[in-house]
Amino acid sequence: MDNVLTLIAGHNLPGLDGSLVSEVRGALRALGGEVGQPDWLSPERACDLSFSGLAPADADAIAQRILEGWPVDAIAQPQIGRRKRLLVADMDSTMVTGETLDELADFAGLKDRIALITARAMNGEIDFAAALRERVGLLAGLSESCLQDTWERIVFTPGAHALVATMKAHGATAVLVSGGFTFFTGRVRESCGFDRDVANSLIIADGKLTGDVGSPIIGRETKLATLRATAAELGIGVELAVAVGDGANDLDMLREAGLGVAFHAKPVVAAEARAKVDHGDLSALLYAQGYRDHQILDPSGAQR
Repeated sequence: MDNVLTLIAGHNLPGLDGSLVSEVRGALRALGGEVGQPDWLSPERACDLSFSGLAPADADAIAQRILEGWPVDAIAQPQIGRRKRLLVADMDSTMVTGETLDELADFAGLKDRIALITARAMNGEIDFAAALRERVGLLAGLSESCLQDTWERIVFTPGAHALVATMKAHGATAVLVSGGFTFFTGRVRESCGFDRDVANSLIIADGKLTGDVGSPIIGRETKLATLRATAAELGIGVELAVAVGDGANDLDMLREAGLGVAFHAKPVVAAEARAKVDHGDLSALLYAQGYRDHQILDPSGAQR
């Protein structure tokens, strides 16, 4: 079979029903596809349907139609090159559950105001670099100690550690690239085990934020460039990379990567990305690559 469709149940939601898998399989066959038997990667959570005779986009479209209203994600792709050798991940609202700049703004009493600007930037409504400078400018005079206070609030997205640990254990390289700040990306890198991180820098003087950001601004162009450059360093094509993010500044790298996943993404991103995870956690990216439960590492580095 040339292609594979992976069905993945939502995080902590009712299990993937075998009858639902059978319905999707029947629909693929009705379209003229040759479809293999269900191959369960995780009981009641993730299942592969290998197929040929249909384009992945067509299989994805019919699966999405059948799954409407169900807390199940579907990702269709070619079998060749399915297991990726490079992970390039966004940080805010991807590897961690919130927006670190919005949380930092809470210590200045400006969270709601800054969160509105963040949302517009992530939806692609306003220029990212200009929005970043505006938001950081509002924080001028905030104590440097608030960075650590913000870090202590950060919650990792379920599956974050498993995603990085599992891919690295199987020889992949992992890069964190963010429009956020090095204070946070460095700590996420260390916690999850990323090989390196790329992010913006906050300018600090006399123990306070100056309201300035280091240049150049890390945005969508840098994210795409990081994907391309890292793949070139590894001697692989971008088709052997998986990229994941949620905002408009992630779109270019999502389009370029062999598997570009819009993760619980803003509408403009979900509409344009070739693959999306709306219900699952970050371990969905492992199932999409064909990893089975016994191959997935938990945060301690042990097999499940």
